[in-house]
Amino acid sequence: MSDYESDEEPTAAEETVLNKYKLAGDISNKVLRDLMKKCVAGSKIIALCMDGDSQIIEETSKLFKKEKEMKKGIAFPTTISVNNIACHYSPIEGEDNAILELNDEDLVKIDLGTHLDGFAAVVGHTFVIGASSDKKVTSRKADVIVAANAVVEGVLRMLKPGNENYKVTDMASKVTDEYKCKPIEGIQSHVMRKNVFDGEKAIVLNPSDDHKKGIEKCTFEMYEAWVVDIVITTGEGKVHEHAARTTVYKKNDAIYQLKYKASRQFYSEINTKFQEYPFNLRMVDDVNKARYAATECTRHNVITPLSVLADRDGELVAQFKLTVILMPNGPMKITGLPFDSTLYKSEYKIKDKDLKELMSQPIKTSGGQKKKDTA
Repeated sequence: MSDYESDEEPTAAEETVLNKYKLAGDISNKVLRDLMKKCVAGSKIIALCMDGDSQIIEETSKLFKKEKEMKKGIAFPTTISVNNIACHYSPIEGEDNAILELNDEDLVKIDLGTHLDGFAAVVGHTFVIGASSDKKVTSRKADVIVAANAVVEGVLRMLKPGNENYKVTDMASKVTDEYKCKPIEGIQSHVMRKNVFDGEKAIVLNPSDDHKKGIEKCTFEMYEAWVVDIVITTGEGKVHEHAARTTVYKKNDAIYQLKYKASRQFYSEINTKFQEYPFNLRMVDDVNKARYAATECTRHNVITPLSVLADRDGELVAQFKLTVILMPNGPMKITGLPFDSTLYKSEYKIKDKDLKELMSQPIKTSGGQKKKDTA
């Protein structure tokens, strides 16, 4: 039995909880599919991000209507990051340094999430504008996308009770080496619980010495829910803050008596609207006031900015993000779209014997086991 169950926290062992994860996952996948169809040359990134957020709000409003007190909505605001931009790009109308629209052959990463009653299902996917079976993606663009997907396949085979987080870290580095790519340093996958977006347990990619000190070794347990975040680059694995202004933030547990009235109002609003989940400044009532309020709140650590991160110009970054629950018959993918390998032609492939053995293993076990044997 996990620590969470002994604390009587709701887990996916309960059918009602698993159902909320699944319903949230269905919405996240549906919105992602819709946005991917709309991502064509000339599409406005701002409009696409706003569309994704409004769809999540609309879809969650249709569920559990009788449960008036239930919190539901966005678990991660829609972000669309292109080419060398790694994550968190979701501009606001009128911002400086905004990449306004998509172009043909752009490598596009969409990241978004939904929660129902505090149970989150987050998803991310990478694709290339205009790619088709007749116009395959090649060279480094193909290498990085295929590498990121291969890491995901490895994670799904290792995310089982009793396995250790740092073994997954090592696997990710070995897989990306095969494609002459690197995981982005410090990117973390986290265990999730009700109203906890990034729990104590984590899997870290390409860890620095500080990451190794700060992220403890842990083992995976039955019925845990994980957000698996795989971000890979053609570069050296280092990213920097992009010139685009930060628009995505997350509330912290820290308590501080904020000085300005506007900051207190802002904090009260985000506490009510978004709880523990990341949010975009465009989602608050007064964006202009929120800018100044966010500055004070960040200074006193009551919110954390999720800055736009990027590799050097010319490098390419791919991301796949999925929500996975450890079940008796193997990991259950709550979110994550199928990967169409026919669109990509990399000159590299996995040759390492141990990795090939890992990739040949089934993700699910046949038949499954009874709950009482594995809980």
